Amino acid sequence: MIMKIEQSPENHPRTNIFEASEILDRIADRRSCRVFDGSPIDADILRDIVADGTQAPSSCNQQMWHFVILTDREDLRRANDIAGGNPHFSDCSALIYLCFQKGWAHDNHSVVQSVAAATYHMMISAHLRGLSTIWNAGIGDHQPLREMMGIPPVFELIGALAIGRPVAGAPLMKAPRRDPDSILSFGRFARPAQTIYPTRPDDTYPYASINKARNPYAEWNPDAWRWDQLGDFRGYSVWAKSPTAGVYQSRRQGEAAAQELRLLPDLPADARVLEIAPWGGTSTAALRAHLPASVHLDVAELAEPSIRFIRERLNQEGQGGLPTDFVLMRDGRLPHADASLDAVVFLQSLEHLRDRAAVLVEARRVLKPGGALVISARNMTSRYGRMWRQVESLGQVPLQGPFSPIAARDLRDLVAQAGFVIEAEVGIGLDAGGDAAVATGPMRARRRLIALRARPL
Repeated sequence: MIMKIEQSPENHPRTNIFEASEILDRIADRRSCRVFDGSPIDADILRDIVADGTQAPSSCNQQMWHFVILTDREDLRRANDIAGGNPHFSDCSALIYLCFQKGWAHDNHSVVQSVAAATYHMMISAHLRGLSTIWNAGIGDHQPLREMMGIPPVFELIGALAIGRPVAGAPLMKAPRRDPDSILSFGRFARPAQTIYPTRPDDTYPYASINKARNPYAEWNPDAWRWDQLGDFRGYSVWAKSPTAGVYQSRRQGEAAAQELRLLPDLPADARVLEIAPWGGTSTAALRAHLPASVHLDVAELAEPSIRFIRERLNQEGQGGLPTDFVLMRDGRLPHADASLDAVVFLQSLEHLRDRAAVLVEARRVLKPGGALVISARNMTSRYGRMWRQVESLGQVPLQGPFSPIAARDLRDLVAQAGFVIEAEVGIGLDAGGDAAVATGPMRARRRLIALRARPL
């Protein structure tokens, strides 16, 4: 159980401020873990962790929560299959599903808040016992989960808490927390402008009208965002997946990345290459693996937290010892000297940036004569583009920030107007989902990704 500080006259909290500080420091050291070793945890310890959680406040003290603990490896694998994209579900020691009975003021979230408070209390209990956790709201289709665990219809599922021990070498970085002065105010609401993200204007924003799949107020156009807003959003949201090796990778995505990188020309051993706005570092890891070890890679991002994340991602991929530097791109400007780089690479990142034409002119400025621009973008004139317009863009802005696909013709025009001549172009991916079929003929302009190589005029 969590240590308590008695408030009797002879043991007033003021006389225990050091003890309280130590406890709070230990709590603040908690970090989410996504790579577990699967070693078993005694059932009594799991029971105690849940019991600790129930010491949290509960709306009207009704305690309408319920927690189902899975430890069977086949059940955990099934949970992973249902969730999709959460491999830690099958690797953890225990998965605790978070439930509550519907009908007790769930419309104003009081019962949901109660479950959330209990869940965080469980996370602290596990942390103080030397265990690691990760809390996921995305658990997949609820119906097969209900069938697997026998959850009755009157109970709602709202997430799962994975508990276990981290594998050796797991990322030890804690996701950054905002400056307290940016998220609190006394008396009246006050918040730094860059931390309030653009939305489509309206008089009211009714909570019940907004969900992940449909957000009528979401602003997907990067030109509606300021540079500091883009940087702030990406700098904090990037931590949603942690800098674990292989994150956001799949066979099809890997094949698409390989096709994009084939556009890079042969480079001299002392070449300097710049990647712009890779966000989570998946493309950076692929690019770093593609380049000769002696080539120097610069990575430009919009916020310092993103840089720390990508740096650790490369460490996790075993690439931390290769020549790599990180720079901030402030207000769309690069800190590099004119004509100083052999190649500039945008891998599905230009569509996330405001002032695209100006950004490409900046890329032209820093390239040496004869240097290469390699760029890929999600193609508006494709099956994916249609799906983006009809489905994806109706929902919330994704964690990597707002973006709008670029039509193949518009990408060519942007590159040409920035002072480049295109020397190679391919289309990648026929389906909206993620295949990596390559086209070089006229139909390349209809593929999911349009990728090209260009040289400065």
